[in-house]
Amino acid sequence: MDEVILGTVVTPTGPIPNGWLAIENGRIAAIGTGAPPQARASFDAGAGFIIPGVIDGQTHAGSYGGLPGIASTTRSAVAGGVTTIVDMPYDNPAPLNTLERLNDKTAAIAEHAHANVALYGTVMPGQDMSSVLPLIEGGVVAFKISGFESSPTRFPRIAADQLLDLFEALAPTHVPLGIHNEDQEIVRARIARARAAGHNGIEAHSSSRPLAAEQASTAHFLELGALSGAHAHIVHLTSARGFHLVETYRRDGFRATGELCVHYLWFDPDRDGELGARMKVNPPIRPGQIEKLWADVVEGRVAFVSSDHSSWPIDNKFTPSIFDAGAGVPGLETLLPAFYTGAVQRNLDALTLTVSQLCERPARFFGLWPEKGALQPGADADIAILSPEPMVWDESKAHDALNWSPFHGRRFDCRVTRTYVGGKLAWNGTDIVNQPGDGRYAPRRASQWFA
Repeated sequence: MDEVILGTVVTPTGPIPNGWLAIENGRIAAIGTGAPPQARASFDAGAGFIIPGVIDGQTHAGSYGGLPGIASTTRSAVAGGVTTIVDMPYDNPAPLNTLERLNDKTAAIAEHAHANVALYGTVMPGQDMSSVLPLIEGGVVAFKISGFESSPTRFPRIAADQLLDLFEALAPTHVPLGIHNEDQEIVRARIARARAAGHNGIEAHSSSRPLAAEQASTAHFLELGALSGAHAHIVHLTSARGFHLVETYRRDGFRATGELCVHYLWFDPDRDGELGARMKVNPPIRPGQIEKLWADVVEGRVAFVSSDHSSWPIDNKFTPSIFDAGAGVPGLETLLPAFYTGAVQRNLDALTLTVSQLCERPARFFGLWPEKGALQPGADADIAILSPEPMVWDESKAHDALNWSPFHGRRFDCRVTRTYVGGKLAWNGTDIVNQPGDGRYAPRRASQWFA
């Protein structure tokens, strides 16, 4: 064996105290108790939990620095116990909408990635559907479009007729279509109204992008997905009402899912307003939703939880008006400890819930199961060791080249002490120790959310 890790091994059937996990040729060779097999190296995790590497289902590695941004993003990933990121297609200067762009991005992964990278694809306004099948054959795990135009070239709005075409092209497949779910007309009108009234603080952000705008876009998207027979996925819902709407479609027999980002489980603008633009995301964090959203997680209405990590520098936030500040926050190194800590604080089964929401469910969703998302013989040796010891998050120590976070100064009930990618040590608890290119492109395989 190449290495044996000793400790509590969290498998799909439950934790194995005083267990061991053996790695050989980049895969999990065996799991057991008692005397471990001989190996060239060993590590005792002590009181730590040996869990599958986290799969962060929503990241934006190339939104600011272009494809080389994969390097710093995946460094941050492995420091946070994330062994696979699922990266959005909205790269700078152009999105991933053709096979040529896919080839460019997979080449950048081979050059820069410290963690594995799975990829979303997209379409541009007016683009026909001839590129969809080649992208699927090239391994993209999902597609995404937006109901709101942030950029006409990089993050455009897709009109309803083209959206329906895309749904119909994807309907015979298991590949989901996700949406940035905000109604453009409502949002632009409400922002103009808020500006005219001189409302420029973080408290105006949520009201200027009201829940009505989010729900209108969500309902429109879900209905088009239902009538086309495709898998409609909402990539960030901010309210319990949103998850109940998705659940209604699912119970009616349609392929519909909703995703939650961890910042919606932690922050409330009425309580955390001093963060200002440091907590600005779109759709916005809304007041009074935290406990309701945790209930949705526990009751199974949330498909999985992600970070929506954005690679924008802090200077992007320093504007006189909240409406001119950039949207998005870094989150790869805080996803795992923030979710686990939130579950502990609510006396939930934090370990089981964390592995389910951050590992197993996204692996199944994106077609990466059973190679990823679980510790079992034959699976890829993508592993994190989570130690139940407190830490206070210090943004200056992040490995994302951004070094700012809305979680700065927050106390977490755990920390990541080791991360393995493909059986190779990537993070030793202090330093990134693997090399660019040790992460691999992770194409969609056979698993599906709706069997």
